[in-house]
Amino acid sequence: MLSLPALTFPPKPLSIIPKSSFSGIQIRQKCPVSVLLPSIKMTRSSVIMMAKKEEELKEIRAKTTEEINEEVVDLKGELLMLRLQKSTRNEFKSSEFRRMRKRIARMLTVKREREIEEGVGKRLSRKLDRQWKRSIVVRPPPSLKKLQEEEAAAEAEKSA
Repeated sequence: MLSLPALTFPPKPLSIIPKSSFSGIQIRQKCPVSVLLPSIKMTRSSVIMMAKKEEELKEIRAKTTEEINEEVVDLKGELLMLRLQKSTRNEFKSSEFRRMRKRIARMLTVKREREIEEGVGKRLSRKLDRQWKRSIVVRPPPSLKKLQEEEAAAEAEKSA
C-alpha cells in the first residue's frame, strides 16, 4: 500500500478566535422580566386550562355510560358537519375540530376507565366497541337539526 505523509497544521493562536461580547448580566438588566421568564405566563394559563379540563372531566364522569355513548355519537356527527362546511368552503371555526376531537377522546377515556373498573379486558373491550359502533343508528347531528328548524321557521314566515 502507498502511505501518504501525515499533514499537520499548526494550532490557531487563541487571540484570533473572536471573544463573545455576550454578558448575561447586562441583558437581564435591560430586558423586562416578562421577556426573560415567559414560562411564568405559560404556567398561569396552563393552570387555568387544567382547571377547565378537570371541570369538564367531572361533568363527563357524572354521566352514565349510555349518555356518554349518545354524546360521542352527537359529537362525531358535529365533526362530520364541520368537515362538510370545510369542504364546501363555508365559514367555520377551525378550532372546533380540535376541541371536538379532544372532547370525544375524553369521553371515550372515561368510558374505558369504567370498563377497567368492571374488569373488562382489552380484547373484550374492543369487541364490545365494534358491536356498539355497528349498532349506532345514523341520525342528523344536533346542529343540523337546529339548522333545519330555523329553515322551517323561515319558510313558515314567508308563506304566512
